[in-house]
Amino acid sequence: MGLIDYKHKYAFFGDRRRTLRTLLPAIAVFTVWDVAGIVLNIFSDGDGKYRSGLEFGPHFPVEEILFLTLLTYTALILWLSFTNRHKGISHV
Repeated sequence: MGLIDYKHKYAFFGDRRRTLRTLLPAIAVFTVWDVAGIVLNIFSDGDGKYRSGLEFGPHFPVEEILFLTLLTYTALILWLSFTNRHKGISHV
C-alpha cells in the first residue's frame, strides 16, 4: 500500500496531515470496538507462533494496532483510487 501511495500520492505521500486526520479517528473507533469485544469476552487473542508477545492489555496485542492501521490505510487508498476527489487520479 505504501508503494502505491508513494507512486500516486493518494494519501500519506500526498497530504500527511489530511491522511492522519482521517486514519487516527478510524483507528481509535476500531480500537474501542476491540476493547469492548475483549471486555465482553467476544474477542480473545488466541495462540500464534508469529506474535511478538507484547500487549497493550490482556488479549490486546500490539499487532492489533498494526493490523487496524493497515486496514484503514488500505481502505483509504482504495477509496481515493476509485474516486476523483484527489487530483491526478485517472479514471479506471
